[in-house]
Formats: sequence, structure tokens, C-alpha cells
Amino acid sequence: QVQLVESGGGLVQAGDSLRLSCAASARTFSRYNMGWFRQAPGKEREFVAAISWSGTSTRYADSVKGRFTISRDIDKDTLYLQMNSLKPEDTAVYYCAASPTNLYDYAYWGQGTQVTVSS
Repeated sequence: QVQLVESGGGLVQAGDSLRLSCAASARTFSRYNMGWFRQAPGKEREFVAAISWSGTSTRYADSVKGRFTISRDIDKDTLYLQMNSLKPEDTAVYYCAASPTNLYDYAYWGQGTQVTVSS
């Protein structure tokens, strides 16, 4: 089992950058595929980005492709989401998640961090 704690959210202006972090408790962090999701008010949670346990495979939602970058630091047991060229429609609570199996089915979730982008 792994516990996840997100940080780095905040209020920024359109066009700004922000980096989210997700600290994992498990010493087996390197064995988990990891993902970022987000949920805007009144909307369903949606996929943002994912990275394989090895770090060699990534995938992104079309809405963030070219602007967001997912990465992981095995030594620090931490997942990152670098967000550039932020838009008001990126406003949401961002969650990190861990999967022991693949890039699509996540078993563990963090509590979320709020990102607000003003126009």
C-alpha cells in the first residue's frame, strides 16, 4: 500500500507555470505506475498524465499535451507535474494516483491540491 500527498498548488495567472509534487510513502514507489488526474467544479474527474514505473513510458490527455510534463524522482519517492502555459480551464483539484499494474487502473489516491488559473 502507498500513501500519496500532493503539494504545489496555488493561484496563478494565465500563461504562468506551476509544478505539482506528489510524495509517496512506500519504499516500493519505483514499482508503481503513476498518474495525475484533475476535477473541476461540477465536472467529473479526468485523466491528465501518466508515467510508467520505469519512467520510460508516458501518456497525456490531449488538452495538456505540449504544455504539461510528468516526471518522477525515484531517489526522492516523488512524482511531479510541470505545468506551463496555464489556462483558466486548467483550474481544478489535481490528484496523483498509483497503480501496481498499468497506466490505466489506479488503486491509491492522494487528497488533492487546488490549482486556480485566473484570466
